[in-house]
Amino acid sequence: MIATLLAAGSLVLCGAATRADEPPGAAVKLRPVIEGDWWQVAANPDLGQWTHEGQEPVDFAVWMAADGTWQLWSCIRGTKHPGFTRVFYVWEGQRLTDSDWEPKGITFTGDGTIGERVGAMQAPHVIRVDDQYRMYYGDSRFICLALSRDGKTFERHLTHGTVGLFTEGPTALARDPMLIRVGPRWHVYYAAYRDDRHGIYLRTSTDLVDFGQPVRVLTGGQAGKHWWNFECPHVVRIGGYFYLFCTQNYAPGRQQTSVYRSADPAYFGINDDSNFIGHLPVAAPELIYHQGQWYIAALNADLDGIRIARLNWVAEDPTDE
Repeated sequence: MIATLLAAGSLVLCGAATRADEPPGAAVKLRPVIEGDWWQVAANPDLGQWTHEGQEPVDFAVWMAADGTWQLWSCIRGTKHPGFTRVFYVWEGQRLTDSDWEPKGITFTGDGTIGERVGAMQAPHVIRVDDQYRMYYGDSRFICLALSRDGKTFERHLTHGTVGLFTEGPTALARDPMLIRVGPRWHVYYAAYRDDRHGIYLRTSTDLVDFGQPVRVLTGGQAGKHWWNFECPHVVRIGGYFYLFCTQNYAPGRQQTSVYRSADPAYFGINDDSNFIGHLPVAAPELIYHQGQWYIAALNADLDGIRIARLNWVAEDPTDE
């Protein structure tokens, strides 16, 4: 068995994740450990007339549908689709630990009649609240919402006939939403370039439709100084701390995600690395908690698919339990 431990300044195989409203527990400082090998669940798909030799599966979401199957929706970029070239593609797996999930085809492509940018589908994220699945995603301008009862077929949520729950403006590139519940409020983390201030932002809500004013929670420091150094935020709560995973680089051979740990879900570092705990040589990671085991999903190193591995958490101080 291979175990890779994340240490500050070191490289590790690994990822990011979501477990909504996990009990905080004791305030033990932890680090993620990847155990065993990766297995590939999705390959670069055949898009028919929209297939392009340079296309790449990128930001994605993984969740269990109502019938117990596993769903994976990924943004495929660099296709021949009109507009911004990006579409959502779906795979289905019977078990999380299976390889080579079944390709199911293209879903959302961007509906210009309801305000979406055509070919601008970005970074889906799915949560289940009671008996409803809620998919939050970006269209390079708005953070949007689609709803489902079975976790497989989604319909857009419209406000006054148009998509879009909120935006940071037409050129701010609001994107990559993910949600976690903290007490009575839902927190949505996302990337944006707002008023010439790039980074990871946070808004909160009690009804998952109306979100408050934005607060910037991460920018600058060792991660970089450009807007593309702050993408794919993913937050989990473990052992009394919040862990933020943020991707700086997608390029094969240079993939990098920074991990931050904070007791405050509204602050991970503004030109401040005091909460930074290490790097991961992966892009767009997502964590999954299933039947008492953590898993990590991430893009393939060559951006030609998506893979999963097992993940554990260990105490930073060996005297901690």
